[in-house]
Amino acid sequence: MKQSIYGLTLDQLTNWLVERGEKKFRAKQVWDWLYNKRVADFTQMKNVNKSCLDLLTQSFTIETLQEEIKQESKDGTIKFLFKLEDGNVIETVLMRFNYGLSVCVTTQVGCNIGCSFCASGILRKNRDLTSGEIVEQIMNVQKHLDQQGKEERVSHIVVMGIGEPFDNYDHLIDFLRVVNDQKGLSIGARHITVSTSGIAPKMYEFADEGIQINLALSIHAPNNELRSKIMKINRAYPLEELMKAIDYYLEKTNRRITFEYILLKDVNDHKEEAEQLADLLKDKKHLSYVNLIPYNPVADHPYERSEKESILTFYQTLMDRGIKCGVRTEHGTDIDAACGQLRSKQIEKEKARKKKKLQAN
Repeated sequence: MKQSIYGLTLDQLTNWLVERGEKKFRAKQVWDWLYNKRVADFTQMKNVNKSCLDLLTQSFTIETLQEEIKQESKDGTIKFLFKLEDGNVIETVLMRFNYGLSVCVTTQVGCNIGCSFCASGILRKNRDLTSGEIVEQIMNVQKHLDQQGKEERVSHIVVMGIGEPFDNYDHLIDFLRVVNDQKGLSIGARHITVSTSGIAPKMYEFADEGIQINLALSIHAPNNELRSKIMKINRAYPLEELMKAIDYYLEKTNRRITFEYILLKDVNDHKEEAEQLADLLKDKKHLSYVNLIPYNPVADHPYERSEKESILTFYQTLMDRGIKCGVRTEHGTDIDAACGQLRSKQIEKEKARKKKKLQAN
């Protein structure tokens, strides 16, 4: 399979072309056709010379993702199921906010983190996505918007889809540099958030990158015993180690970090856990924000959504302790809202279809 050209940063594309005898400015021409004019074929790049186009055609491809399913919610949220060239499927979600259009991207085919409440982890990781496959998710959503004729653009990105971004670190960083480049999509660094379940060594590395991309930590429990029960990764990187990494990140970047906290009924949603979370964050509350997330039930998991009263009590407890927080606005609850649900359903349907076909034969 040819490499996706979306996987190259502008510098990488420039070096690649120059090494093959092309002028340096050709890269900017190609870049403009890809990200501003958003062509689907190299032959549409009208001001690029034939030798350059031949090189690109021989080595790269523009379209590697095929849209399989598109579900649209009443609130305008759209969930896409894309098939990759190797037959694997991934999810991408477009969400509408009053501040703009945000896309949630996937970084891996499946997930090995194994959080007990998450639909993404039902199917184990098959492979990492390339940077090109991650970028193309944004491009496909933007092309969908272009086709609507409303001159809308993707303005925000959250890397919170299927997989652990820091487990695919190099491809993640190339993706971030591509979508942030001012000569292309020019999505502001402060409009991009990467969420990790807590791979501590990569949090240090991310702090040293010198980019202003936002960081979110999926914490979901305020003590090691509970967090290890619902998030296996805590056994490798317990809260003490995570807090040290966060302290380094805050000192290095002076940027606020978001703590994602999914509320599970009668598991982690008591006032006691709220108090423990406040204690955990008290020395860094000036640069912390807790995002409380109502749970989207998953058929294969036993957890339930917290009662509204429990959510309110948890929220108020944090606020009373000086911890800034909010309850996440829900999107797409009528279209397999939980991350990984649509993909899991589609894979199960395909398995059932193949089984039925075998039985018929």
